[in-house]
Parts: sequence; C-alpha cells; structure tokens
Amino acid sequence: MKRALVLLVGLSLAGCSLAPRYQQPQLPTPASWPAGDPYLMQSEAELPKVGYRDVFTDPRLQTLMVQALANNRDLRAASANILAARAQYRIQRAERLPQVDVDGRYTRTGGGSAPNVEAYSAQVGVTAFELDLFGRVRSLSDAALNRYFATEAATRATRLTLLGDVAEVWLTYGADASRLKIAQDTVVSAESSVRLTRARLKGGIAPRTDLRQAETVLAAAQADVASLRTALAQDLNALQLLLGAPLDQNLMASSIEDASQGLKTLPVGLPSQVLLRRPDVVQAEYGLRAANAEIGAARAALFPTISLTGALGYASPALSSLFNDGAFTRSFTPSVTLPIFRAGAGLAGVAASQAQRDAALAAYEKAIQSGFRETADALARQGTLAEELTATRTQLNAAQDTMTLTEARYRGGVDTFLANLVAQRSLFTAQSAYVANQLAAAVNRVDLYRAVGGADGPSSP
Repeated sequence: MKRALVLLVGLSLAGCSLAPRYQQPQLPTPASWPAGDPYLMQSEAELPKVGYRDVFTDPRLQTLMVQALANNRDLRAASANILAARAQYRIQRAERLPQVDVDGRYTRTGGGSAPNVEAYSAQVGVTAFELDLFGRVRSLSDAALNRYFATEAATRATRLTLLGDVAEVWLTYGADASRLKIAQDTVVSAESSVRLTRARLKGGIAPRTDLRQAETVLAAAQADVASLRTALAQDLNALQLLLGAPLDQNLMASSIEDASQGLKTLPVGLPSQVLLRRPDVVQAEYGLRAANAEIGAARAALFPTISLTGALGYASPALSSLFNDGAFTRSFTPSVTLPIFRAGAGLAGVAASQAQRDAALAAYEKAIQSGFRETADALARQGTLAEELTATRTQLNAAQDTMTLTEARYRGGVDTFLANLVAQRSLFTAQSAYVANQLAAAVNRVDLYRAVGGADGPSSP
C-alpha cells in the first residue's frame, strides 16, 4: 500500500494542466509616444527607473512622504489585503499535498446484560486526498498565486497614488501661499490708493467716483486674502488626512518657487513599453493570468475526480497491548467520481471562466490605453509649459513696469485714476497667471511620474 500511495501522489503532483497556454497580449497602443508640436523632442533611451526620492528631492517633502507611507489608512488597508491574499494562496497551495492526520480513539460499548467491550485505536492517515491528474488543484493554486501578485500590484498603485497626492497638495499649498502674498500686497497697494484718492477728493482734485472705485478694489483684495487663508487651511487638512498623523507646518513650502525647486524633471524615452511597469497594468495582467488558470480548473472539473483515503495504525481491546505486532491495522479506500449528468453545469462553468478571461483581457488592455493617454497628455503639457512660463513672466514684467509708471503719473496728476485702476488689475492678473503656470509645471512633473508608474515595484510579469 505504501508503494501505491507514493506512486499515486507522484502522479498527482505531475498531473497535466488543462489551462490554456498564457501569452502576453500585444500592447493595444502605438509603439512610441506622439511626436511633433506640442511635444518635446525625446531621446532614444528607455526611461530609466527612478524612485520617488529621485524626483521629489526636497527633504521636507520627503519627510512628509515617509510619514504618509507609514501612517496612511488606505495604504494600511491595502497591505492587509496582501496578507489575506498570501494566506489564501498558501491555503490553496496546501491542497496539492496530502493532509496527514493522527487519530486516537477510545470506545466502550455495552449495557444491560451485555458485557462491556472496550477498544483502543491509534492511526495516522490521509483523508480524501484528490489526485490532481487533470490539473484542477494546480490551476486553482496558480490562480490564487496570481491573485496574490495582483493584490501586491494594487498596493503599489495605492502607494504611487499616495505619493503623488502628497506632492500635489504640498505644491498647491505653496501656490496658495504665493497667491496670499500677492493678495496681501494688493491690499497694501489698494489702501495707499484709497488714502491718496481721499486726500485728492478733499482737495477738490478727484471726484467721489475715484474714491469709491479705490474702495472697491480694496474690498475685493481683502476678500481674496480671507479666501486664500481658507484655502491654505484646507490644504493643511487635506495633507494631514493623507499623512494619517499630525502635520508639522515647518515642513510646508513658503511659496510656489520654494516648492518647485525640490522637483526634478523626469527624463522621458520613446518606448511605450514603459507602461508595463505601471502598478495598475501589472495588477491587470496578473488578473488576466489568474483568469486564464481558472479556465484550466473549470475544464478539469469535467473529468473524473480520484480521491484517496488511507490509514495505518493499531487497534486493541486493551491499552497495554495497543502497539503489539498483532494489533497493527491498515486501510486503503480509493474513490472515483465521474460527472455524468449535471444539466450542463460543467460546460457552463468553462464558458463562464472563458468569459471572465475575456473581461480580464479587456481590463488589461484598457489599463494600458489609459496609461498611454495619461502619459501622452503629460508629455504634451510638458512640451508647452516652458513657453507659457516664459510668456507669463514677460507679461508680469510688463505689468509691473506699467503699474509703476501709471501710479507715478497718477500721483503727479498727469494720468487718471481709471488708468491706475486698470494697471492694478492687469498686474494682479499677471501675477496670478504666473503662479498658476508655475503650479501647473510642478504638478505636470508629478503627473508624469505617476503616469509611467514610478519605480517602486517590479515590472509586468
């Protein structure tokens, strides 16, 4: 019987698989990124793998990211999902080997005039071990393994999103701080205009409408200051939620210029195969592999199932003689289950698993297409942002000169207050546009890092 058990277990472990042979799908995207205007010229080298510390170099931002990785609740939940998926895989993998149990019993029967009969037994055996001749158990084990890997990739996607969100909120805070400084400077300038206009009104030089217009500009600037203080508080609240821990405000940037200095430009290469490192693409491919393996399990369910139950042990009416040679017992009970009539359930199971594989394939292709679009959009934005920054910087310089000249002319009585008011508004608009473009350029680097998937995990299987 021992030889038979060893032989059958060996056959089980070496059983065939009915799962389709997995082939990685072709990329449903062009082989290279879009080129030409407005895209930047790209090098021929592939995009090197860079970690978040290579892109986000500011020590303050890195400290915040470390805190977020340690305390963020979404990331904790994702990590717990990894542990659950790994445990599920270990459970499924254990089904490929016999489960050996030890059983010890004592029974006593009798009653009335019948004498009492005692029996002792001790056995070690295997119960209902399925010989995996058609690969059903192995296919389920492979599916569980790929689900586990998919869960790991999902956690990396959560991590990548978290890092990008922390960087974006931190940059937004810097931009709002710059906007607040602009609004506060506008308040100071508007207060000066109100004082000057009021004095000119008392002297009979300026009409009351000039004073009312100056007061309108002052009130609008004061409202902007209040609104931006609220925005800064909301930025801090959003960042603290991402961190999952108390926030040290000394780690915040003082302006958008201060914040953007700690960002490096990501070197970009042509091959769209870099998308295969994106965690969501890796997750989708492992899901596709799992669905492919489940087809094998569904096909194997159409074939006979062979199970083995066997035991070796001792039985005796007396505990003292339990392990004597004459008390040795053994049993071997193979069983075969052949599906004959299931009203089409078996074939329906195969069809369902194939449909799930097709759905997983569509999800994989969509993940790649979405990644391609996100990366192409980020590259397109990167290609025009430098021009926009140069243009808005020129606009800002011109608006500052105009404001200086117009204010001097107004104070000298050469120009009207309306001209001074227009110059103030033009300067405020130019300052706001320049801050907005600085923020857009910084966030674009974050978007590009997220779009290509960073380098915090392995590439596609």
